Amino acid sequence: MSLSQREFSFDHLREQAGVFAPGSTIASVLRNEDGHINDTFIVEIIGGDTRRFIMQRVNDRVFTDPQALMRNMTMVTEYLRERVKEQGGDVDREVLTLWRTAEGKVLHRACDGGLWRAFTFVEGALTVQRVTCAEQLYEAGSAFGRFQNLLSEFAARELAPVIPDFHNTRARFAALEAAIQGNPLDRAAGVRAEIDFALARRQDARVLQDLLDAHQLPLRVTHNDTKINNVMLDADTGHAVCVIDLDTVMPGSMLFDFGDAIRSGVNTADEDETDLSRVRVDLDYYRAFARGFLEQTGSSMTELERELLPFAAKMMTYECGIRFLTDHLLGDAYFRIHRPGHNLDRARTQFKLVAEMERLEPELRRIQDEL
Repeated sequence: MSLSQREFSFDHLREQAGVFAPGSTIASVLRNEDGHINDTFIVEIIGGDTRRFIMQRVNDRVFTDPQALMRNMTMVTEYLRERVKEQGGDVDREVLTLWRTAEGKVLHRACDGGLWRAFTFVEGALTVQRVTCAEQLYEAGSAFGRFQNLLSEFAARELAPVIPDFHNTRARFAALEAAIQGNPLDRAAGVRAEIDFALARRQDARVLQDLLDAHQLPLRVTHNDTKINNVMLDADTGHAVCVIDLDTVMPGSMLFDFGDAIRSGVNTADEDETDLSRVRVDLDYYRAFARGFLEQTGSSMTELERELLPFAAKMMTYECGIRFLTDHLLGDAYFRIHRPGHNLDRARTQFKLVAEMERLEPELRRIQDEL
């Protein structure tokens, strides 16, 4: 369910849809329950032909500068469309397509203050919420790798950091230290083992951000949320069609995208698994994503980026773990929980994956060398 999960009358939804499809008859508006941040709807319109589009109310509590968010999205999608067109691709299917109002705006403010946007609905494609086979991760790796390669010459500094320090592990570690020191709910004593695990990797937390600050890693356009459900797959062939959910597109390192995809894709258990014996790294899944990603980024990736891929997988997993642990210490203020200790369970799962990646590092490097 959406963080906001507002309820809207059909008349209100029809009015907002009509802004993006003037002159069309709004046949239906159905809520899409998959989103967790914005309120998302599938709109069917009749006007010359019957077609569908996605309409969203932007959550401006999470995205506090929605104008900057939409500028980022517009610049990136327009650039991608030109690149895909140059390659002879189907731009309307392979690139997220923004709809505009009659005034040419990609963001519409309703009378109640709500901010709405719309995208083309990609027919004949679907998303999966959880990886079920290595082929899916190969396709995801190929899609996110192609996304990186197509944008490799885009000036990333032109994009706004819509969520500052989102994948700055150094800053996330500092937030954890502050939470430990403040200990507002007196929870620190009960999670000493998890705190010690996090603090033992203090120096690792600095590495990627320090390299970016020193310009030893190139600043790139990054997606920053590279889960399998942000790639649309062709319903018939299973091949990747396009990358979606560009809300967190910002300047960063391609290592963030690789690492976060591995973190979310290779875990053999759920993110909040309580039986840690079930939490393992699936090497076939790792190999599949890395192969797809490297096939697409080989020519644009630097040698240092290539060398740091296994480390980035560990760091993005570690970063997620310390975010869960920080939230647990602060009273579960950020991540929604469904049971007491839920964020602690999530942190433990991520830390188990970190330990597994450390144990398997020689094997991960061997896979990379093979590819």
